[in-house]
Amino acid sequence: MNKFDNENGQEKINEKKQIIKNIINLKKEKNAIILAHNYQPREIQEIADFIGDSLELCIIAEKTDADIIVFCGVDFMAETAKILNPAKKVLLPEIMDTECPMAHQLPPEIIIEAKKENPDAKVVIYVNTLASAKALADATCTSANADKVVNLFDEKTILFGPDNNLAYFVEKRSDKTIIPIPKGGHCYVHKMYTLEDVKKVKAEYPNSELLIHPESSPEVQDVADHIMSTGGMVKHVLNSPVDTFIIGTECDMISRLNIELEKVGKSKKLVPLRADAICNPMKHITLEKIETCLINEKYEVNLDEEIIKKAKVAIDKMLSLNK
Repeated sequence: MNKFDNENGQEKINEKKQIIKNIINLKKEKNAIILAHNYQPREIQEIADFIGDSLELCIIAEKTDADIIVFCGVDFMAETAKILNPAKKVLLPEIMDTECPMAHQLPPEIIIEAKKENPDAKVVIYVNTLASAKALADATCTSANADKVVNLFDEKTILFGPDNNLAYFVEKRSDKTIIPIPKGGHCYVHKMYTLEDVKKVKAEYPNSELLIHPESSPEVQDVADHIMSTGGMVKHVLNSPVDTFIIGTECDMISRLNIELEKVGKSKKLVPLRADAICNPMKHITLEKIETCLINEKYEVNLDEEIIKKAKVAIDKMLSLNK
């Protein structure tokens, strides 16, 4: 590395430090908070006020007294924050390419048609859906509480979407008949995982525990040591006596786990089940975009009032489990 490269590298470090300083000042000036999902890059997680999974961030969004919520995640997450805080300004630092592909697999018309075919069924949909879909649900859920939400209802038949693998996970843990909607609904990241992946990494780390997200395929769930949400993974890794974990979810979950381990002075071996398990829409938010977002107060999330009202009923049903 020559002198020019050293100087250029230091300049970039100084620029990054200045951007972070500006973000901190803007947050204070505007009474704003930054929420970041576990799949955000580490540098975004490090400047967030709160990091979490979908359920944890829903709870925080509902309780915040901030005037502005900057959501570092994908589109449905920012919409959920707006539903829970209709009077607050909710900002998504980037609107291009931050759509969750799975959320868009369940448009309202599919739910409407399924309800016609199953009029006695309750509708439970993953929080990973758009607000227009949530407005048609009896309850929302996350991967952390899906089985508990389904069991809130007396009805034996549940329309559940959009993730078919999470539907499999739920049906195994309830006495309900789960009808997945749409057929084939999935997360493209978790669908990557195969039994061959498990065999390969387990052979390299035979004394490890395999932690699998319930959006993964049934055959991969069935060989996991633990199936859990990302929030569940944080608690388990921090408290388990095991030293090595294979992480079967989006790669930046390892960033979150390392941050939490560093806070308590622990060090553990964290191995991705696949190094290419990357949610591309999560990576389009940058420090520069957060700074610009706070300066210009855009891109603001706006939703129809009637959709907010109906969707909030479904979300509140889920959140009642935590009250």
